[in-house]
Amino acid sequence: MKPLALSAALGAVTLVSASTAMTAFAADKIQLRMSTPATETDFRSQGLATVFADGVSEFATYEPHYNDTLFKQGTELVAIARGNLEMSITSAQELAKLIPEWSIFTAGYLMRDAEHQRKVFEGDIGKEMYQLVEDKLGVKLLSVMYFGTRQLNLRTDAKITTPADLEGVKLRMPGTEAWQFLGRALGANPTPMAFTEVYTGLQTGAIDGQDNPLPTNKDKKFHEVTKQIVLTGHLVDMNFLAFSKKTWDGLSTDQQETVMASAQKASAEITKTILANEAQLVDFFKEQGLQVYTPDVDAFRNRAQSMYLESDFSKDWPKGLLERVNAVN
Repeated sequence: MKPLALSAALGAVTLVSASTAMTAFAADKIQLRMSTPATETDFRSQGLATVFADGVSEFATYEPHYNDTLFKQGTELVAIARGNLEMSITSAQELAKLIPEWSIFTAGYLMRDAEHQRKVFEGDIGKEMYQLVEDKLGVKLLSVMYFGTRQLNLRTDAKITTPADLEGVKLRMPGTEAWQFLGRALGANPTPMAFTEVYTGLQTGAIDGQDNPLPTNKDKKFHEVTKQIVLTGHLVDMNFLAFSKKTWDGLSTDQQETVMASAQKASAEITKTILANEAQLVDFFKEQGLQVYTPDVDAFRNRAQSMYLESDFSKDWPKGLLERVNAVN
């Protein structure tokens, strides 16, 4: 073989060897499949695909599956527990179906705002409730992220200051007993109605109002047929980043620290983005001519928590947990 040809051949061998090494390196990375019903453009999806994925990229490959294409919504926690999935975004409502003690976090007026939510779950309460999930399900909760606050949106123009002002107000709430109970706890006359009928219901007066986070109000154009938004903040919604305990136990200590830090950083960014979006929407609705204001939230909270404590919903709540959550500042 001529020297030039030999040199080219050796170069080809070197390239093949390098390519094989790179493939082997990629294969050695841990695969973290995320199953979510959210779209690729969802704030949560974007935050995890950038901040979290970048944070763990040295040793793991983040592989998101959107729109329920891997596992159906509501089945992800079981899939993680069985070792069939590495990650999902879950909610207190989903956790409560499997662990009744978690139902306390589905109650109205438990969380005051996103910051209160963060402090609760980054403190001793969070550690205890996360450990309960780990012990009972084999699922590790890495972080909490804010997912919007439900507010009242009314077609009437009478000012709402306390629950007494909602007496007789036909407030559309989802049809389950838990949602109807929340409507009564607010002081209103809860009225079940399909979500697709809400706009027409407000337009015709079949209902006097509805409750949803501000982004939903804008998306469904409810501001076109209502006069005011009352910032009751009666349900501060939350999501959690769920992670396979089996996968977690297979990580080194340094890798575990990186996964945890990346999850918390991503959740903080997602929370920040959603809060900024909500803040902009307050101005948007004011520009549309709606009255937007905050009522006596303490009056609403005291009534709601009193009613929850006297109901069957509270039977599964850990003793003293409500008082501990309320005491977090």
